[in-house]
Amino acid sequence: MARNWNGKLTENDVTPEGLYLNRRQIMAGAMAGLGIGSIAGPAFAAPTGLTPNTLEEITNYNNYYEFGTGKEDPAENAHSLVTSPWSVEINGLVDRPGTYALEDILKGKDIEERIYRLRCVEAWSMVIPWNGFQLSALLDQVGVQSGAKYVAFETAFRPDEMVGVSRPVLDWPYREGLRLDEAMNPLTLMATGLYGKDLPAQNGAPLRLVVPWKYGFKSIKSIVRITLQEDQPFTSWKDANHREYGFYSNVNPTVDHPRWSQATERVIGAGLFGSRRETDMFNGYGDEVASMYSDLDLQKNY
Repeated sequence: MARNWNGKLTENDVTPEGLYLNRRQIMAGAMAGLGIGSIAGPAFAAPTGLTPNTLEEITNYNNYYEFGTGKEDPAENAHSLVTSPWSVEINGLVDRPGTYALEDILKGKDIEERIYRLRCVEAWSMVIPWNGFQLSALLDQVGVQSGAKYVAFETAFRPDEMVGVSRPVLDWPYREGLRLDEAMNPLTLMATGLYGKDLPAQNGAPLRLVVPWKYGFKSIKSIVRITLQEDQPFTSWKDANHREYGFYSNVNPTVDHPRWSQATERVIGAGLFGSRRETDMFNGYGDEVASMYSDLDLQKNY
């Protein structure tokens, strides 16, 4: 039985029981038909008693600069992204490097439903019911060599399909990275869907990273390359402005962004009178992740 990550919700708290079970049954049948795994265990709950945002909110309020810098631009423009066929090159310090078709990556994986809070560095948040599998399962599949200390990720770069890359907002393609222990943490998810559906393009189809205790830009979308390496990898936002976007980017209400406070956050969908909440350290996942940073000064290593 899958563990309920620091959760105070049950399945019935998240969605009416009949609708929830019906969705689970439909999705489990679809996954079995594709031969790529099954829904494993109960939904993984958010840190506190929060209900997920609606599908409309999650899919129409996005940062995905490859499709434009406005929050509604990705939903308007990402339909041009071709997501099938899809493959991911996995290289560097691994035993079995190669270019893996998405079908081969998903084969045999248990697709779980995990309800995570997403906290953006821009000081807004939402709650999302992701579907996916632990990144550690993929890294185990390719075999991590002893010299590897970091995992680097790269997003697709397709000027013919991504209207936003015509502007030099960042040094394209988009790149991100994690320390190996962060990548292997059971919370770190490779998402393949949300609300029991395939990932929409604006949310990072067909395969994206979800690291719920870090600011959202660390959860890189539409991944085409994963590299295991010894040195800390290049990351796009740190390269663009290292004072504002550090490598770790753990959610931390005591370390402000140079241009705004991180002590509180605007809750998407909460309405006029419930629109802000205090930000939790590590976004509420401290019990699972704080020990990884016990010897790190998080004021300096932001």
